[in-house]
Amino acid sequence: MNKSDIEIAQEAKMKPISEIAEQLDLHVDEWEPHGHYKAKLSLDVLKRLDSKPSGKVVLVTAISPTPAGEGKSTVSVGLGQALNRIGKKTIIALREPSLGPSMGIKGGAAGGGYSQVIPMEDINLHFTGDLHAITSAHNALSALLDNHIHQGNELQIDTRRVVWKRVLDLNDRALRNVVVGLGGPVQGVPREDGFDITVASEIMAILCLSKDINDLKHRLSKMVVAYNYSKEPVTVADLGVQGALALLLKDAIKPNLVQTLENTPALIHGGPFANIAHGCNSVMATRMASKLGDYVVTEAGFGADLGAEKFFDIKTRAGDIEPAATVIVATARALKMHGGVAKNQLTEENVGALERGMANLEKHVETIRTFGVPFVVGINRFNSDSEQEIQFILDWCAERNIEVALSEVWAKGGAGGEELANKVVELVENGTNTFEPIYDVSLPIIEKIETIARKVYGASGIELSPKAKRQISEFDKAGWNNLPICMAKTQYSLSDDPSKLGRPEGFIISIREFRPSIGAGFIVALTGTVMTMPGLPKKPAALNMDVTEDGKAIGLF
Repeated sequence: MNKSDIEIAQEAKMKPISEIAEQLDLHVDEWEPHGHYKAKLSLDVLKRLDSKPSGKVVLVTAISPTPAGEGKSTVSVGLGQALNRIGKKTIIALREPSLGPSMGIKGGAAGGGYSQVIPMEDINLHFTGDLHAITSAHNALSALLDNHIHQGNELQIDTRRVVWKRVLDLNDRALRNVVVGLGGPVQGVPREDGFDITVASEIMAILCLSKDINDLKHRLSKMVVAYNYSKEPVTVADLGVQGALALLLKDAIKPNLVQTLENTPALIHGGPFANIAHGCNSVMATRMASKLGDYVVTEAGFGADLGAEKFFDIKTRAGDIEPAATVIVATARALKMHGGVAKNQLTEENVGALERGMANLEKHVETIRTFGVPFVVGINRFNSDSEQEIQFILDWCAERNIEVALSEVWAKGGAGGEELANKVVELVENGTNTFEPIYDVSLPIIEKIETIARKVYGASGIELSPKAKRQISEFDKAGWNNLPICMAKTQYSLSDDPSKLGRPEGFIISIREFRPSIGAGFIVALTGTVMTMPGLPKKPAALNMDVTEDGKAIGLF
C-alpha cells in the first residue's frame, strides 16, 4: 500500500536549517531560524551578491489543469533534486500555499510522494506567518480607510465607490458581499463591502513583485482604494499610511528557507493566485535563489495560459529575470480528461481519449514557442498510466520534434527526474533562447488583451461589458494604460468557460470589469465568472484533517 504524502514527509530525515544555510554559504547574520527547520533570509543577501552572475532560471508550467491533478509542484521539487544529483547546484523557488485551497478542494502545494518540500505540515498551514501579515496589512488599510470616512472624510471619498475590499485566507463565499458600518453613528458609516481571499490581495502581488523595502513602500503608496465625489482615484499615499502597512510586512518580505526530502534548499515565499492574480512566487526569492545557486527551479500556477503567460509578461519585467528554459508538465490522465473521459474512469487505459486530449498540450506548446524560450515536455507518470499511454505521448512528441522526458519523481524522488534534468541542462546550455514578452506595455489596453486572448488562449476575439468599456476610458485618463495586463480567468479551460476542455476554438473572451492594481503594476481583467473569493466544495479537504494528542497533523495532502 502506498504511503500518503504526509506519512512520507513525517518519516523524512530533515537537516537542521543551519546546515541548509551552510550549504548556501550564507553568513550567520543573513538568516534567522523559525524553529529547527525553517528560516527567514535577510534581503542583505541580495545586496552582498548583487554583482555575482545570476544562475539559470527554469520555469515549470503545465497543461490546463483538471481535478485529476498534474503534479506541477511535485515535478518542480523532483527536478530540483535531480539537478543536484547530476552535479548542478540547484535551489527551488516556490509559492506559499493558501489555507483556502489547502482546506478546500485543491489540497496543499508542497509537492508529493518523494518530491516534497518539508516540513509540509508547517508549509501548508501557518508556515512563518507571511499570509497572516498580508491579511493584517490589508485589513489595517480597510480599517484606516473606514475610519477616515467616519472622522469627517477630508478626502471626500464617495462611499459608493470604495474599491478596497477586506480579505481572509480561507474560502468563505458568505463574505463575498457584506454591509459594514451598521448600528448607528458611533459604529461608522454604512456602505456595501465584501471580502476577497488573501492571495488575491494587491498587497500579496506587491510583496511578490517588490525588489526591496523601499520599492515595497513605493508600490503600497500607489494602491487605489476608492474614488472621490469628482470620480478621481484616492490612493494609500493620500491616506498617508504606506509606512504603517510596510511596518506590518517587514518580516513577511523576507524569503523563507526550507528543504526537500533530499535536503535540496528551497525558498518558499509569496503566493498570489494564478487564476486571479499573477501566480508566481516572489521576485526577491527567485533573484536570491539565482544568486545562491547555479540553477533555480521555479513554477507558475495552473496552465501555461495563466501562470506562464504572467511569469513571462509580468514577473520577468518586474524582476529583470531572464528565463533559461521551460518545462511543460503533462499527465496521461489529465490529457484523457481533456479527451472526454470522466474523472472516475481515468485509471482505465484509453489511448483514443488520450489522442483527442493532446490538442490541449499542443496549444500550450505553441504558447511557449511564442515566447521564444526553449522547452521540454515533462510527462509526470502516475501508477495507473499504461505503457501504451506513455509511449503514445512520447511518440506524439517525437513526431513533432518536441523535446520530451519521462518524470517519475513522485515515486522515485530525484532519481526519477534525472532524464528530465539532463534534458533541461542540454536546453539551457545548447538551446536557442529568443525570449520576449508577447506584447509591448505601451500598446492600448484592449490590444494587449486581444494579444493574450488570441495568441495564448486561441480565442477568435474579445468582448467588453459596458462597465469595462467605461473603465478603459477612465484608466486612459488616469495614465494607467501603459501597464501589463493580469487576466483573471478560469484555470480549467483555455476559454473563460470552465466546461470547455481540450482545445476549444471560435470562442470569445468576455471582459466583465477591470481592477486597477497600480501598486502591483498591472491591470486586472476579470473574465467570465471567475471569483476573487472562492467557495468550499460539498466535501472540503478539512473533513479529513485532525491532530493527534502529541500534536501530529493528520489528513493534510
